[in-house]
Order: sequence, then structure tokens, then C-alpha cells
Amino acid sequence: MRRLSIAVLAIAANASAQGLTFTIGSPVASQDFQMKMAAFVFRTEGCSDPGKLAVSATAEGVVKGERRSVVLKVVTGTKPGVYAVSQTWPSEGFWVVNLKGACANLSAGAIVPFGPQGFIRDSVKFFPRPAAGSEIETSLGALVRGGKQ
Repeated sequence: MRRLSIAVLAIAANASAQGLTFTIGSPVASQDFQMKMAAFVFRTEGCSDPGKLAVSATAEGVVKGERRSVVLKVVTGTKPGVYAVSQTWPSEGFWVVNLKGACANLSAGAIVPFGPQGFIRDSVKFFPRPAAGSEIETSLGALVRGGKQ
């Protein structure tokens, strides 16, 4: 019994050492009918107490040369740890979504760039902390210049 307890503690320590993470996907990935119209969905992992998980999202964009920010609503899915973000920012211009998560002393961030066809999966950036302002500006600048960072 003692070996089992030690093994369980080792697994729990290893899981918490990996920290809070995001996985980004298309709305069909949620397998939740209520999320089918979302711009994207995401899953969180690494939070041992989902009741203490806080997530937020902001769309950061450039429209006609003017910098804009839009606070976004994050919708909780029917499955634990699954969330959706709908596109409530303007369709014109260039946009990235700044995703932030916190659980106890853990944090995570992601920058999700958007093109005319939706989020650009191969350009999503993940961080073990909230993204810095300079990282958001770099990703947004790459979109404005027509590149995929």
C-alpha cells in the first residue's frame, strides 16, 4: 500500500510540475453542439481544482491602421475544462486573441491569430504565463505584414 501511495504522489507531483496548459481546436473538437458557432474552443489541463480556474480572452487588432482591443466572453462547455470563444470582434482588420488562464499559483497564456478563414492553427503561440505585450504586438505585426508568425 505504501508503494502505491508513493507512486500516486510521484504522478501528482509530475502533473503539477508541468503546469497549466491550453490546447486550441476548432469548434467541432469540443463535441458540444452549443459551441458549434464559436471562433475556436480550448481545453485546459494541469489545474487540480477546476473550481479555482480563471480564464479570460481579449481580441487585439488593427483596423484601418488603428489599434483596438475587445474584451471577449469565454463560455464554459458541458465537459470539464472545455471552453469556447465566439468572434465578437469586427470582421475587418487583423486580429489575435490573447488567452489567459490562472489556477492557484499556475498560469498559462496563448496568442491565437486570425485570418480570413478563422484561426491560424500553425501560428498559435503558447506560454507558461500570460503573453507579454511585446509578444502580442509581434504576432499582430506579423499578421499586418501579411506573414504568419
